[in-house]
Formats: sequence, structure tokens, C-alpha cells
Amino acid sequence: MQFHHHGYVSGDPRVLPAAGVGLDRPEELPDEVDVLIVGAGPAGMIAAAQLAMFPNVMTRIVDRRPGRLEIGQADGIQARSVETFQAFGFAERIVAEAYWQTEMVFWKPDPADPSRIVRAKRTPDDPSGVSEFPHLLVNQARVLDYFAEFAANAPTRLQPDYGYEFEGLEVADEGDDEYPVTVSLVHTAGEREGQRRTVRAKYVMGADGARSRVRAAIGCHMAGAQANHAWGVMDVLAVTDFPDIRTKCSIQSEAGSILLIPREGGYLFRMYVDLGEVAPDDHHGVRKTTIDQVIATANEILHPYTLDVKNVAWHSVYEVGHRLTDRFDDVPTDAAGSRTPRVFIAGDACHTHSAKAGQGMNVSIQDGWNIGWKLGHVLEGRAPESLLATYSAERQVVAQNLIDFDKQWSTMMAKKPEEFASPSELEEFYAQTFEFPAGFMTQYAPSLIVGEAAHQDLASGFPIGKRFKSAPVVRVCDANPVHLGHHATADGRWRIYVFADAASAGEASDVANFAEWIATAPDSPIAATPADAGRDAWFDVKVIYQQDYTGVDINAVPDAFKPRTGPFELIDYERVYATDPAQDIFDEREIDRGGAVVVVRPDQYVAHVLPLTATDELAAFFRPILSSKAPAAV
Repeated sequence: MQFHHHGYVSGDPRVLPAAGVGLDRPEELPDEVDVLIVGAGPAGMIAAAQLAMFPNVMTRIVDRRPGRLEIGQADGIQARSVETFQAFGFAERIVAEAYWQTEMVFWKPDPADPSRIVRAKRTPDDPSGVSEFPHLLVNQARVLDYFAEFAANAPTRLQPDYGYEFEGLEVADEGDDEYPVTVSLVHTAGEREGQRRTVRAKYVMGADGARSRVRAAIGCHMAGAQANHAWGVMDVLAVTDFPDIRTKCSIQSEAGSILLIPREGGYLFRMYVDLGEVAPDDHHGVRKTTIDQVIATANEILHPYTLDVKNVAWHSVYEVGHRLTDRFDDVPTDAAGSRTPRVFIAGDACHTHSAKAGQGMNVSIQDGWNIGWKLGHVLEGRAPESLLATYSAERQVVAQNLIDFDKQWSTMMAKKPEEFASPSELEEFYAQTFEFPAGFMTQYAPSLIVGEAAHQDLASGFPIGKRFKSAPVVRVCDANPVHLGHHATADGRWRIYVFADAASAGEASDVANFAEWIATAPDSPIAATPADAGRDAWFDVKVIYQQDYTGVDINAVPDAFKPRTGPFELIDYERVYATDPAQDIFDEREIDRGGAVVVVRPDQYVAHVLPLTATDELAAFFRPILSSKAPAAV
């Protein structure tokens, strides 16, 4: 963490100085806002947290609840989400309080006595080391708390406006109206309960759940079907002799199936209990199944072990359904590209599926981050409005892939032991597909903000369109071993990682020529940054040398990689890295020894890979993304 560059900081450095709209933030919800977010769940809160880093953008988030969520239904935190938390500054704290999932245990009927279950196999959760972070289990409410803390500490001092329910909206025709979306809200709590009010916005984001009113207001339709299978889910404290109660388990018996998920805190655990097939004419009658019936079914499945439930923190009954909306914004499919989208939907408002793959909150988080930084760039004048059309195009494909995967996974979880093609079919499927539920199979197609893969061979370990997979390096200025990706915070900036050729710092080389170009050329993307915003306000440029840190002369490193920052123009030395002899990043990520440039989006996805000499291509990539009408910094 870097601070003191504006003067000595004696308080919490995570609390950034208020700026822009945060200097005089109105306590009451204003009549006019830049972005109105409806729903303070995972998608809404991460979007709000990201937008809180744009000082000039007036963002407000409303929620029908009277206050913070206390008990969340989602609890699975995939490693991709923990990588995201790192960018928002709370990965270490949430990792410390969460349950770590290191393996999955499969239980099956005992061949000698099928009425009893036995442990069949243990499968590592991440056998290939796809991330430096673990798979976690923690209450969704804690995730929302951390995002809320980040937003409150950001320059705009953003806080949720609780007690407002969305009723409807109207979008004005394209014209001169600065706030074209008119939103109707009603107070749900306090002295004004039942009273209505109107807010006008430039953009609206609906993150208001599976029964989204925002989705209905823009005419989006959910398509899909029920799987005609029901599950009882319960978070409980219990006494049991089941030996793997603190390990994630898939349990299959003659009486049905259980997915067991230990929770944080050492005692609480969740069980998804198979309630069997549901008749087409059931009319949701299965949802009347009592908690006592769910517990009794769980005991039948666990035989010969017993489960004595002492306390039920939360429970529900749900029917598996897989549904996806036809688009993620208010522009009809046949009118795509004809106008700017003004209303967006995210999370469960767009896609619903079973909970057993642990994807709901995780995919929603990536939805919210994707649209959050894009709205920030457009509203601050960094990018043209055409950027906003990439949200629906990118995230709908991801949601469809999720639906397809979850259909497979939930169907397999509901199978009876005798229905599998082989005794190990479920374990093999889990092992072969672990990268998908971990969140690492997303790969965005070439677009305005994702380049073609013509030079992918220069950095094979950073696939274009996939998330930037961090790796160990050594920071030259202080000899500290660090993860390269951990220095990238959710500040809305593009990252340009410059992997040097074999020359040493100070020698004539391609990396030296690149440094001169990016710092001084009129077609460099940095040239688009407003002069009073600071040279590195929009772009974070780093260099990684092939030598170890003792072989890099920090004074010989080009100034492009040592920007001056703050009112005192202090030198930032933390952009210069060397290889870690134990894990050479050039080998680990298959980077050409002739050097390469890896461009990474504000949401951690690789946008381009280019040679050090391809400055014309880099300039051409950024030209349509950057606006020439950027406002002055606040």
C-alpha cells in the first residue's frame, strides 16, 4: 500500500481523502444523479464500490431493506472472487475469517452394504495451482460489508440509501436531456414509509434479484425451464458423528444426495438435501417441506451416521431452475448499436441457476465490476459511450456458459448412484471442470476493449480475454518478493505491463525505446490523460526486467517507469520489478525473452499482448477507447 505522497498520513491509509462529489455529499438521496444502482447485493455493491473511486461521478445505491443484510444466502467464494477482493483491499482480512476449502470428499453407498455410506475418494480443490488464493466459504453479508467499507472510504464517500423500493422507470428519447432516466421509488421504512418520490439519472443499474422490477421495466425476458427437482438447504449447528463434517462433501446414498459445505467460524455448516423429483403439477407444493422433514431426510441419507441439529440459522426449499435474460441492457436486440444503453441489469436479475456450483454471487460480482468501471470511464470523459455496449455483449456469453455448466453439475448431483456410467463419474467431472466453477474459464472475445491474438505467442501464459494470472516477482527498490498482480488496485486504471528484453536497465534496447515513446509521443495513450490529473491518473505502467533485483540499477531505469506523483512530485519507485529466481515470471507465464507488452483492463482481464516495438498497434488499440473530451480532475 502506498501513501504519504500528499503529506504525512497518521490515520488509516485505507480511508482516502474525500474529493469531488464526496466533499459535500448530500445525506438525502438527491433528485438527480449520474448513476442510480437498484439493489445492494453483490453486483450492486461492487459496482458502487468501483464507481466510488471516480470523484466526479455522483453514484447512489438504493435497497428496499431498512439496513445492511444480516444473513446472506450465498456463501461460496471462488478464487477468482478472492483475486477481485485483493484489488478492493480486503482479501487478506476475509481470507482470515473464512473457511478454506482445500479438498472435496466423495461419499457413496458401501458395496458390501448399500444401506450405509463410505468415503470413496478425496479430490484436491485446486490440483494445478490455478490461483494463489484459496476457495472460501463465508457469509455473503460479510462480503457486502467489505465492499460497503471500501465505498465509504473512497473519495466520493458512497453509502447505501436503505429503505427505497424501485417501482418503475421511463427512458426519454435520445436528445438534450442530461438525465434521461426517470425512476419512481417508494419509501419502505421510517417516518416516510409508503411515500413516493422520483429520481432522475443518466444511467440506472438494476441489481435487484431474480424477480427484478428493473428487468421488467426495460422489457427483458427470462427464458429457461425448471429441472423438476427440489432441494432443502439449511445452515445449522449440530452434533454429529459424521467424520467429514468440516470438509466439503458430495454424499450419495440409496436415500438421496447431500452437498455438505462447512461454513466459517468452525461450527456452522450448510447442507443441500435432495428432496427428489417434483411432479409438473406440484405448483410449488414442495416448498412447504418443513425444516424437520429436511433434517429427517438428511439423517436417512447419512446412515449409519446421525445428525442432531441444535440450531437452525437459516433454511429454505428451492426448485432447480435455469433461466437467462435475452439481454443485459435496455437496447432491444434488433436495435443494438443504434443508441446508447441507459439501463443495465446484473446478477440474479439476468441469470438464475442452482446454488450447488457456488456461482451466483461470484458471477454477479464480475457482472458488477464489468459495468462499474465502464460507467466510470464514460461519465468522467475517459471513454466514449460506445464502451457501454460491451457490457451486455461480454457478460451474456458468460452467463450462458454458467447455465450450461450448472445444468450438467446439478443433474449429476441429483443422480442416484446406480445411474452413473461409472462409479467415479462424478469425481472425474469435478476434477476435470474445476477451473470453471473457480471462475477462470471466462474469456472475452475480441472487441473494442479486447485485441486480436496475433501476438499471443509472446506471452502464452497471459491469454488475451482471460483474467490476468498473477505471478511472483521481486520489487527492485526494496528487494521485497511480491505478486505482480497484487499492486493493481480497483482504481479504474488500465495496466500496461512491460516485460523487458534481455538488455540491462540503461542500455539501448527495445524496452528503452518503448519507455521513451509511451512517455513522450503524442499518440501514446498516456497523452490523453488531462494535464492536471497527473501523468499516471489513467494508466499504471510497470516494467519487469529479466535480471534479478541486484542486477537492475534503479537510477538507470527510464523515468517512464518511475513517475512523479502528488504535489511534491515524489518518485514512485514501486513500478520497477525483477524476476524471482525461484519462480522466473518469464518462464512461469511463457513470456518471450525478446520482451512483450501486456495490456490489462481495470477489471483484471488481459486486453492485448504486443511486441515492444508495436507502438503503432498499441496506439491504434487505445485510440477508439479514449475520449478527447476528458474533464479537468477534481
